[in-house]
Amino acid sequence: MTGRILIADGVPTNRILLRVALNTAFYSVSQAGTGAEALVAVRRDPPHLVIASTELPDMSAEDFCTRLRALPGAAGTQVILVHPDPDRAQRLRALAAGADDAIARPVGEQVLLARIRNLLRARLAEDELQLRDDTRRALGLSEPPAGWQSPARVAVVPVDPDLNLYEGLAALRRGLPDKFDPIPPEEVLRADPAPEVFVIVDTGAAPSSGLNLLTQLRASPARRHSAIIYITGRDAVQLGISALDLGANDLLENGFDAEELVLRLPRQIARKRTADRLRANMRQGLRAAVTDPLTGLYNRRYALPHLARLSEHSAGRSRPYALLLADLDHFKRINDSHGHTAGDAVLIEVARRISENLRAADLVARIGGEEFLVAMPDTGREAALRTADRLRRVIECSTVSLPGGGARIGTTVSIGVAMARHGVTERPETLLDRADRALYLAKGAGRNRIALAADDDPGAADRAASALS
Repeated sequence: MTGRILIADGVPTNRILLRVALNTAFYSVSQAGTGAEALVAVRRDPPHLVIASTELPDMSAEDFCTRLRALPGAAGTQVILVHPDPDRAQRLRALAAGADDAIARPVGEQVLLARIRNLLRARLAEDELQLRDDTRRALGLSEPPAGWQSPARVAVVPVDPDLNLYEGLAALRRGLPDKFDPIPPEEVLRADPAPEVFVIVDTGAAPSSGLNLLTQLRASPARRHSAIIYITGRDAVQLGISALDLGANDLLENGFDAEELVLRLPRQIARKRTADRLRANMRQGLRAAVTDPLTGLYNRRYALPHLARLSEHSAGRSRPYALLLADLDHFKRINDSHGHTAGDAVLIEVARRISENLRAADLVARIGGEEFLVAMPDTGREAALRTADRLRRVIECSTVSLPGGGARIGTTVSIGVAMARHGVTERPETLLDRADRALYLAKGAGRNRIALAADDDPGAADRAASALS
């Protein structure tokens, strides 16, 4: 099944007709004859979407929507209200009651299914983002949404250049605090920054132009997350269905109606901003997962997969690369003598010096308490040794100011160097182990030294150590 739908209607015939249409489309359908029954069903097992009549026998549509959204776990449940006739006033009252969409009887099966597909896509996307955000919140990594929201920028795009929207735009500006800008279709992809919402007005003057524009917006990296409201003329059923299936977030089927847009736009703006916030939280979570919070460098979780990709790339191109493993000398003494705050200051400063003395293509990561890794693509042995020695000297020759304006202390670093073997794709752990053994050689030779892994060049470690003595 592609989704769970609850039908709430006091007329059995209406429920049966809807159930047959939805079952044919492979939805899982349950039914309720009153608003109270529907609320019990939602509380027991929240559906993905509710289709409810505006003429429930025991409560108004507004009361039903309010009570539904107040149920635990049901705040995001999508609601389509079905009103008894195609009268515009009925549709506006249904939207004002809090419905996500409103349709009239007799219900057009194709349009109904297109609207359901559209709403369920949005719901599933929101659920996925919300799940990731809930995990971040449990870990204390998620920030609450901002209390105050600035006016949204809304682009109104008439597909027909002769369409006069002056009065409609004036009515929108009176009804909402947002900024409304008319934009010709040819300027839409150049709008910078991208509007939060595009309102495409396609009344059939230029066949396919509106749908082409919709497709371009959804393919544009800078605009694909903007909300899109598509407006068609009367009797353009297939055009509306196509627009929803191509990614429009909402559909007006009876031409440009400012009063209806005033009801629909705030919901689309709120959803777009919620999705933006959740995506931003997810990106921050990904960064937090691969970043050392103290120094801002990448951590081991990021470094090892990066080394694997670097190894494959270098082996395929027959290009050398080097791995440097640096460890601060006698770091425990700093913590014991000056405190962990001083130790943190030293780590931050060393991370900064290492980063500032490498190429943009080089990776720097903190992979242990006082241990740093540097991966250098397209780097031969001599260049790697020169870089290691430069880093050693930069750290040795500078002191670190302790927090609180106190004394300055110096530190030194030992560095092990390992070279990727020509034409061989090595596991990151293997190369890291060789660099670690080279680091051990540098420590054993007296610290504040560099050493090359013995199996890269048996005599190089001794030469490097003696040259730096």
